[in-house]
Amino acid sequence: MNQTFVYASIITIGDELLIGQVIDTNSAWMATELNKAGIWVRRRVAIGDAREEIIHALNEERNIADIILITGGLGPTADDITKPVLCEYFGGKLVVDEGALQNVQQIFARFNRPMLATNLKQAEVPDTCTVIDNKRGTAPGMWFEKEGKIYVSMPGVPHEMKGMMTDYVIPRLSGYYKMPFIVSRTLLTAGIGESFLSELIKNFEKDLPSSLKLAYLPNYGMVRLRLTGIGDKKEEIETTLQQQFGLLKTLVAEYLVTDQDDAMHIVVSKLLKQQHKTLCTAESCTGGYIAHLLTAEPGASQFFTGSVVCYSNKIKEEVLGVSRQTLETTGAVSEETVRQMVKGALALLKADYAVAVSGIMGPDGGSADKPVGLVWVAIGNIEKTITQQFNFRFDRGRNIELTSNNALNLLRKFIIS
Repeated sequence: MNQTFVYASIITIGDELLIGQVIDTNSAWMATELNKAGIWVRRRVAIGDAREEIIHALNEERNIADIILITGGLGPTADDITKPVLCEYFGGKLVVDEGALQNVQQIFARFNRPMLATNLKQAEVPDTCTVIDNKRGTAPGMWFEKEGKIYVSMPGVPHEMKGMMTDYVIPRLSGYYKMPFIVSRTLLTAGIGESFLSELIKNFEKDLPSSLKLAYLPNYGMVRLRLTGIGDKKEEIETTLQQQFGLLKTLVAEYLVTDQDDAMHIVVSKLLKQQHKTLCTAESCTGGYIAHLLTAEPGASQFFTGSVVCYSNKIKEEVLGVSRQTLETTGAVSEETVRQMVKGALALLKADYAVAVSGIMGPDGGSADKPVGLVWVAIGNIEKTITQQFNFRFDRGRNIELTSNNALNLLRKFIIS
């Protein structure tokens, strides 16, 4: 791929990121949007709220990138030092920006809140920057240019940063550079591991045109395959990509879940909406996680009727109608129990389909007969119920994820069968 790339680096600032108190979602979102615009992200760096670290990161990233995007450290408190450090780095002085000041005043007036001196200081910016209006918060963004490089500083609040990126930063960057077209297609597979998948399509990968690149993205029992095309001629690269993507779909057809870049719960949600069917869940070991996944997206009320989190045997028996004899003889983690959970959920929650799960997530609670990671899943409607046993071997969190995704995939196959 002999393309001339425009490279970006992303610097996220905040002690809370380094100690794991806050998860950095900003850089992942920014990288996706930059890639869509034809900008290749070279590196993502997280640093603490320290002057020396910020300056060092700026010096390092300017050596490898054309664009340096910075988030965090623009708040009103003493630990937010990004603005004065940038003022020092670009050789300016802090001045009050009237537009930013008016924005801060209007926000506090709108919510009838008293404004402190520290809040007013948020309207101060280095006089060496171009101010980026913050339509979703109080801290303005800042655009700097130095020695042919572009530096953009934005708030760490995701909602505010996304507004600036979408409304101002991406459009302005697109006007600065002539960038190659970057086009991607992603499909999702399930039921085959990464190494076996690689073996299945090794000849396809070997014969790919030089303008295309294949990436493997494994996660919780599934593997996404992303095919990316890069070139100066958009129609040509899109045509090549579509041809190769179609071939890839054919090769993995036995394991293909979707040819869109969708998570499993999105695939199931779309399927239920398309067929105008409803779903309910009866969850023991997942504690409502399947219901959470399905209702996290807009429009869930079109297909999701409800859930019973039946963690105790008492609830399984009294709410879902699982027989006491079954619980005493085969136990809560058994095929017969999840079958009865499906039947009870369908009767109680009035849905077309039901998912039921019961298992041992760990780290304790297992036995020789029923080890940690043992899970029973049942899927059913008014006419029939199917079951499947799984044996996972990871920590509690990952076992819950695996149970949920495998249960949803089993539901998907049940619906389309």
